[in-house]
Amino acid sequence: MNKRELEPGIITDLAGRTTYGDYLQLDRLLSAQVPRSQPPHHDELLFIVQHQTSELWMKLLIHELSACIRYIQADRLEPSFKIFARVAHIQRMLFEQWSVLETLTPNEYLEFRDTLGSASGFQSFQYRALEFLLGNKDPHALGPFRHVPSVHGELERLLVSPSIYDEFLRHLARTGHAVPADRVERDWRQPYEKSSQVTEVFRRIYEDIEQHWDAYEMCEKLVDTEERFQLWRYRHMMTVMRIIGFKQGTGGSSGVGFLRKALDLRFFPELWDVRTELAPPAARPPRGHEGG
Repeated sequence: MNKRELEPGIITDLAGRTTYGDYLQLDRLLSAQVPRSQPPHHDELLFIVQHQTSELWMKLLIHELSACIRYIQADRLEPSFKIFARVAHIQRMLFEQWSVLETLTPNEYLEFRDTLGSASGFQSFQYRALEFLLGNKDPHALGPFRHVPSVHGELERLLVSPSIYDEFLRHLARTGHAVPADRVERDWRQPYEKSSQVTEVFRRIYEDIEQHWDAYEMCEKLVDTEERFQLWRYRHMMTVMRIIGFKQGTGGSSGVGFLRKALDLRFFPELWDVRTELAPPAARPPRGHEGG
């Protein structure tokens, strides 16, 4: 018989018990997809689910990166490496989601695009929180959130706090590396500006990984995270291009042109620059001649 019998221990009388739907609040979650097109256009649900699930993954990403920052502040790099492994998979899920939205054709999107009004992904406060956590600071980016005090307040807190990269540089300074003082204390609201002195710190770490293994591993975790973030940005830009071409964005931006500019931004510039500076092992000076 092509049938699986229920095991006797499976609970079927759920009256008064916590159920799967209760725990996940599925009544709220699954009622949050409300198409605005009239009559509802078939593809609008795809558009809504795509962005809602992205926001859920971003919520988890913020949760994980915030934990990483706390470990770095406590000079405990090793526990953060497990978190970065999870971050990698979350980023992969965000990247792969674009393939679903790419099934939306230009004609299908135009059927309901007007219902978005001025709504735009630029207004995602969680995306802005991610950029602040990673170091892309811009006080002007708070503008779209003035009308929601709780959101504005949380973003302002992240704006004035050190990013994950700032905290890593402060950790390196505490552990004896020659990080310049203006990278240990600065106006955290401003975008990070790269420093040749910081590149030199990383050169020494990369050229003696046995002595600086945890710092070296953290460097590579950060590079991994930025690379995946950039690939996500690029996939976003390409998805927008194939669906709306070079139309203006619903939020007033230039659309693809605006998204393309983000690809020039760097969260951790010296970690990319140091790759150019590294010499082959045979060409490196003896460690005692490096000045510490």
